[in-house]
Amino acid sequence: MDQVSLVIILLTALLIPLIMAKFKVNSLPTAVMEIIVGIVIGPSVFNFVNTSDLISQLSTIGVIVLLFLSGLEIDFSLFKKRRTALTPLEQKNAVNTPKYSPVRLSVYAYSTIIVLSLLLAAAFKVSGLFSDFWLAAILFGTISLGIVIAALKEQELLSKAFGQTILLISVFGELVPMMGLTLYASVYGSNSQSLWLLLLILAVAALLLLRFKPFFRFYQNINKSTTQLDIRLAFFLIVTMVTVAESVGAENILGAFVAGIVLKLLNPSETTRERLDAIGYGFFIPIFFITTGVDLNLRTLLTSGKTLLLIPLFFLAYMVAKIGGYWVLKLRFKQANALAGTALTATTMTMVLAVLRVAKSMKTITSDQSGAFLLAALLTCVISPLIFNKFYSAEKEDLVKTAVHFIGANLSTVPVAQQLRKGWYDVSMYTNHPENYQTYHAQVPVTLMENFTAQDLQDHGVFDTDILVLGHIDAERNYELAKAAKAYGVRRIIVRFEDRNVLNEHEDELRELGVEVYNTPEANITLLRALIESPSTLLLLNDTENRIYEVRVLNHLYTDVQIKNLQFAQDITISQVIRNRKLIAPNGNTTIMYGDRLIFTGNKQTAAQIRQALATAN
Repeated sequence: MDQVSLVIILLTALLIPLIMAKFKVNSLPTAVMEIIVGIVIGPSVFNFVNTSDLISQLSTIGVIVLLFLSGLEIDFSLFKKRRTALTPLEQKNAVNTPKYSPVRLSVYAYSTIIVLSLLLAAAFKVSGLFSDFWLAAILFGTISLGIVIAALKEQELLSKAFGQTILLISVFGELVPMMGLTLYASVYGSNSQSLWLLLLILAVAALLLLRFKPFFRFYQNINKSTTQLDIRLAFFLIVTMVTVAESVGAENILGAFVAGIVLKLLNPSETTRERLDAIGYGFFIPIFFITTGVDLNLRTLLTSGKTLLLIPLFFLAYMVAKIGGYWVLKLRFKQANALAGTALTATTMTMVLAVLRVAKSMKTITSDQSGAFLLAALLTCVISPLIFNKFYSAEKEDLVKTAVHFIGANLSTVPVAQQLRKGWYDVSMYTNHPENYQTYHAQVPVTLMENFTAQDLQDHGVFDTDILVLGHIDAERNYELAKAAKAYGVRRIIVRFEDRNVLNEHEDELRELGVEVYNTPEANITLLRALIESPSTLLLLNDTENRIYEVRVLNHLYTDVQIKNLQFAQDITISQVIRNRKLIAPNGNTTIMYGDRLIFTGNKQTAAQIRQALATAN
């Protein structure tokens, strides 16, 4: 009978996404639909499935993997320190400079959620509707990171300021309740250890991080399809951190969440993350969500008058706890988008499931109360995404150009900057030569600086850019600044080296860091050789209608797709695919992978739009 129930659950997990795609059900997250179907096939309706020890164990693994993947989703680059001082150019145009960063907005917004959650928990305690103040506060402050990420991905917002803000609020909405739950279980749990032992979790996490820090630098060279070392490492981290967490009296989900953070900080490849997603969302996590629905016996829950009263009250509490974020989001975003973002952050399910699982094991909550909390959370997952999709529209700043900062204004850099300004680039130049400033500042935006030290450039916001071009004649200075910019977190760095001796000394180090280097004489030699060997090269370079483009594929809509099946395959010609620093000669059957760099030609109007679409992170 156990095996039959498991077969039914797995068949249900297979059919749900197929049916949702068939009938174009896009408004509900898959996880929510899995819980609803679990209710239907469980004792509440048809009673086809009953949970057994095997299914319960698989469900527990499912929630552990889910929290692990949630930790893996946190983008720590969003927390990097950014400048406080404005450049002279920004001071001139300060009215257009956003006053509130995503980090600041998210901190403000989640602070309001904490305050409102505490007030709502106090109201429930005073009224006698739910007496556990701390458990209620934790539940009201939760946000479902996985569901929020899915909604933001569908709108391709993860790379936008709005998406980053909502993502960070959701990160706090999972991380803070997670820590609160750990403290709650440690204080009120019968088998908990001393609180200071919880520090062992962080100590072990730090030790694992230091031990495996170089792992992803060399594993590609020894990895085989029969070894899958990255996946083995991931499950080693999960089991180790879960074991440590349980050993010190904490919850296993805390260990899983910390394990995800550790792996994220190890900087795995996108391929590794996709395989882990496949394992989790392909098998364990659907079992967890469906089993959650099966365990909800509505026939029992809905016969209790108190439960029927608590469901709408808990639902309102989930929503009201997040309402303060509306006024915070209005500080930067449109009113409709502030409402949409607030509604999306009211979505809660994942942590509610985890918290209720712990509370039931501690016997601090009744089955009726647990069911009311869960059904109310289910309502937020149905209603909140609908409100978000109804009210969200693109912000003006979503269409900002790629920022390119040039260090050094000279005959090599100024002409390039002038041409880039005509396209989708926001160009700024910096020089420490007054005569160069006088010569070029009327042609391109040039800022005169006294010094070009790394600290001065950081203080003036020069490193706050998408692309940094170090075009100064001083090769040693370019080398030092390139390392400083990389440490700061600049995504792309292009460095000019006119002195071949300096380039020979540092080339391997810079390339290992991902810095792009060039030498003007060698570039000229390469171009001349190309003209001799391929006379059509000059025609292509001088063509006013078609141009050569390079783009890194960050949009999952175009990954794992063969070139011949791309919707714009007829509009461009892909000549090279660069994958893991290796050139691939593509054909129609070549599959595009996440992170590939495509070199292609096409009409400058359509190709620019295609390039932007491919590079939009979602």
